[in-house]
Amino acid sequence: REIKINNMFTPKNLEAFVCQASSALELKLIAKEEEFFDDAAIFRPEMTHQVFGERENIFGYKNLKIKLYYAHDDLYTYAAMEYEAKIDPRTHLKLKPDDVVKALSTVVPAGFTRNRDEFLSRINDPKRRFTPYGELIGSYPQEGNKDVTFEIYRANIHTPGFLQYHARLQTFIIWFIDASSFIDVEDEKWTFYILFNRKVINGVPSYTSMGYSTVYHFYAFPDKSRYRISQMLILPPFQRKGHGGRLLQAIYDDLVPRPLVRDILVEDPSDDLQAMRDYVDCRNTLASEGLRFPMATGSTFGKEVMQACQKLKLSKKQARRVWEILRLRATDRGNVDQYREYRLWVKSRLNEPYQRQKRDMAKLVAHLSPVEVATMKPPSEEEQKAYLHEAYKLLEEDYFKVIEKLAVTI
Repeated sequence: REIKINNMFTPKNLEAFVCQASSALELKLIAKEEEFFDDAAIFRPEMTHQVFGERENIFGYKNLKIKLYYAHDDLYTYAAMEYEAKIDPRTHLKLKPDDVVKALSTVVPAGFTRNRDEFLSRINDPKRRFTPYGELIGSYPQEGNKDVTFEIYRANIHTPGFLQYHARLQTFIIWFIDASSFIDVEDEKWTFYILFNRKVINGVPSYTSMGYSTVYHFYAFPDKSRYRISQMLILPPFQRKGHGGRLLQAIYDDLVPRPLVRDILVEDPSDDLQAMRDYVDCRNTLASEGLRFPMATGSTFGKEVMQACQKLKLSKKQARRVWEILRLRATDRGNVDQYREYRLWVKSRLNEPYQRQKRDMAKLVAHLSPVEVATMKPPSEEEQKAYLHEAYKLLEEDYFKVIEKLAVTI
């Protein structure tokens, strides 16, 4: 029996020298020495293909551990590897082990250490002090603990010392955001929002990096600006605790009051980010004075969407999504006619691309030969109805999750 490793076939007895990169890689944020040795502090990547290839495996080591540990504040990095055995090309078909350090160096910036004592010496330095980069633009307390607050800072490429810190911070997106890439830090149009946990220990503030977002500014005709949220990541130890929504709200609080901002977009949001955005936007709509949220019937969609675009700086597409969620929230699903009216209204929007394609195809047919027309197979009416039914069902499930969260928090 043989197994495939990096497009090569090798005998099965080499299987012990293959590991999944996501299982081998250990990530940590370390504030004190004991956490260096505590397995409970480990969190692992969700993906590794951008570093270790599409198959996401590493060849050449038995029981491999890759340690990528960060100082909790400035993210000073320790990178090392441990293994029980390493394959020897002289006795194993001339196969060479993967160069793990070289692979890591494509994403981990220069300046990391492979010396454990050096890393721990820095962690234990009693004179060690860290101050967040940039300008403090928002904070919120930890419930039940007056010595802990969460602070959000805004920085740019000219903020002293920030780019070196950002080079280490952005390594996390490779492990947790699919198809992510490093941004051009020479472009002045980037703004950075960084979330920190601030604790007071023996009267001295201590900061832990929790996550960040990058926002790009570009021109909007004729005299406005658009801001596009490009990346947003809360590190795994701090996820599912509401911090992402707080960070997004801080970005809104910073940008929405600016008169020259037309709207705030999100670039290719993940499902989780879109759900968080939906919740925050719906909450802001409900809390906004003078902004009428939709009733089950009689709502004038166009006027309300324009109001949301202007007041909350939402894109038209997102404003309509918010409107649909809030109208569903106000709809009595026990009222057959009312619920049916809502479903048909949303399905008409979902059907718009199909109808547009149908019109374009009708124009195209006039310029094609009968043979070419025969090769075209647009979906039938029944197929389109089935698609709309499924698309609506999935959309409604997403909407109800937002509505349920609104019911708990508002």
